[in-house]
Parts: sequence; C-alpha cells; structure tokens
Amino acid sequence: MTQAPVPPPRLDPEERRAFEKGVAEFNTGHFFECHDTLEEMWTGVRGPSRDCFQGLIQVSVAFYHLDNRNLAGAASLLRRALKRFEGYPDRYYGFDLGRHRMELRQWLDRITKGDLTAMAVVPPPQWDFDDPN
Repeated sequence: MTQAPVPPPRLDPEERRAFEKGVAEFNTGHFFECHDTLEEMWTGVRGPSRDCFQGLIQVSVAFYHLDNRNLAGAASLLRRALKRFEGYPDRYYGFDLGRHRMELRQWLDRITKGDLTAMAVVPPPQWDFDDPN
C-alpha cells in the first residue's frame, strides 16, 4: 500500500516570519536561538507537517550540543530527527530533505566514530527553503 503524500504546512504570515528567522539563525550558527524561535512557532502548527518542524528543532539542538562537545546528546537528537523525517518525501516545503537526511547521517557517523578532526573542519549543513508558496 502506497503512503499518501504529506501535504505542505500552511503557515500564517507570523509563523512564516518566525520560520524564516529560525532558518537564518541556524545558517549563522545560532543553534540555541534557532531552537527557541522554531519551538515557539511549532507550538501553533497542526497537521502532518508538525513532525518535520519538530525534526528541524531537534537538528538545531543537536548542533548546539555538538558546539558544546556533548557528542552523546548530539547523536541522540540526530537519530530522533532522522526518525521524524522518515515519513516525508525527499523534497518537502521547498527543502531538499533527502540531501539533508544524507548530511545528518554523515554527521551522525562522524560523531559515532569520534572523528573530532572532521567535526572541526566540516561546516554544519545549511538550510535552504525555496519559497514554497
């Protein structure tokens, strides 16, 4: 049985602004701030897109933990985020979620192996959401 496609989220203008702010915070390495911004927005989101946004929040906290050398916390949150992303297509809400999942698996592998050199040299992923509206 084929799974029905997950419809894109419907964000009101305020939620959209918060989401864009959270993406900008993630992309500039302000992971804790990103978490706060997206979590505040996420509390009002309903429907099937809710898990995807929660996964993004978990990714931001994972990279916050990574910045603080909490490798176990980072690995745990990356695993949880990847689990949340499972039900979504490779392209969702203007985002290359397939590529992001691959990047997160690579980070998880670096963390699991304790590859501190690669973690110090490889920049975190960047979030690029095309305007889905």
